[in-house]
Amino acid sequence: MDVSILNFEPKLLWKHFDRIRQIPRCSGHEKAAAAYVISVAKAHGYEYKQDAVGNVVIRVPATPGYEKAPTVILQGHLDMVCEKNSDVDFDFSKDPIQLRVDGDWLMAQGTTLGADNGVGVAAALAVLEDKSLTHGPLELLFTIDEETGLTGASQIGEGMLTGKTLLNLDSEDDGVFFMGCAGGENTYAKFAKKTAPSVPKGQTIHLAVKGLKGGHSGLDINLHRGNAILFVARMLWTASRQISFALVSFEGGDKRNAIPREAFAEVIVPADQTDAFKQIVGKVFDDLANEYRLVEENMEMVSEDLPAPSGAALDPEVQKRLLNFLLAVPHGILEIHPKIAGLVETSNNLATIHFLEDEIEVSLSSRSSINSALHFVSQKLRALCELAGARAEQPPGYPGWTPNLDSPVLKLAQETYTELFGQTPRLEAIHAGLECGILSEKYPGLDMVSFGPEIQHPHSPEERVNIPTVQKFYTLLGAILAKLAN
Repeated sequence: MDVSILNFEPKLLWKHFDRIRQIPRCSGHEKAAAAYVISVAKAHGYEYKQDAVGNVVIRVPATPGYEKAPTVILQGHLDMVCEKNSDVDFDFSKDPIQLRVDGDWLMAQGTTLGADNGVGVAAALAVLEDKSLTHGPLELLFTIDEETGLTGASQIGEGMLTGKTLLNLDSEDDGVFFMGCAGGENTYAKFAKKTAPSVPKGQTIHLAVKGLKGGHSGLDINLHRGNAILFVARMLWTASRQISFALVSFEGGDKRNAIPREAFAEVIVPADQTDAFKQIVGKVFDDLANEYRLVEENMEMVSEDLPAPSGAALDPEVQKRLLNFLLAVPHGILEIHPKIAGLVETSNNLATIHFLEDEIEVSLSSRSSINSALHFVSQKLRALCELAGARAEQPPGYPGWTPNLDSPVLKLAQETYTELFGQTPRLEAIHAGLECGILSEKYPGLDMVSFGPEIQHPHSPEERVNIPTVQKFYTLLGAILAKLAN
């Protein structure tokens, strides 16, 4: 049952988040969310500007007496990752996110919550309205399509920003200030979908792996979470060494920036080898369940006999090349930073596989805090595609954000946090894409820091935000703005 959050503190922030969670805003479909933030600007008579791609800037006047303070930019993104469990009846194009509370945590009911980055957007709108705060002139920047490649920030219109200090409100760790981020590049491996000349005889079997945790392909890549596509590929590859089955379809994953939680395959197995096939894939699943027993407690495999195949069988040679590719492609951590404990330096995510009308598309998402290392991963993936007979598409990526330990706003933020909470915050770089890297290229000289409340498992239906840390985050934001105004 949906719950009310309107009495949570700070009320202004939660009021806006409650409105935002009712607005469809999957990546690429942020028009209604942009209209909402513009409506808030209009209601207060504040100047706003929207560029050609849909990014919005609202200019908020300074608190009286602080008009000469430097302009500060508050930045967040309007879109959210739209993920749901396959057994949940939900339409992201029209249904409001349904909320539930579990102790100190706010979650959605079987879908992503959109706290990434809805809480950041709501915080900026709350600052716009909050007369109790002290601040200089503000520019509230709301970007579109962050989650699918930071394309909104990449195409931001000229003259949208004038400020030289930027507070990015798109981080997910309480007590941490982020001062750098990874860059990213994507690879799309495309196999020609050649089918067998005739439908093989045998038993059609639908194979599924479900119940994995998934999560953010950058933030959660170090948590040893299972990859459903890789699991199914491992089962099929192992079986293919002994049984001549035919692959009809293979679907898995939903978003490039999410670790795939579910994958499904349909195969035709010779009637006299059906039991052997099931024994082989069952044994591989048992091995996987043992390997991931400390992390994936709810993983399950479902094998179902079907009366007939849903389509044509794949050409045996294409099937062999595809399964070899899926088994060989790197997934997970590739390099750990040699100096910063626990920081993933380079990784790759085997993200999605889809059987389309004329081709099979496998998408891969690579990240690194070192641009040359990132390019090298893309080169390796291209080489692997060529070995597998697949066409590789590699659109332009996005740059990382190089840490600046001498950043004035970073130092001020650290001091403010310690004064407020009596603790020393951590300084980290993040193995995920933030728009800071792109914005610093578009607007050289920006001094930036990123922070936010505690949000766990973004990009998955397990996404949750810690309610008390939202109040803490907003208090910190107000205190930093007051210091920057003085």
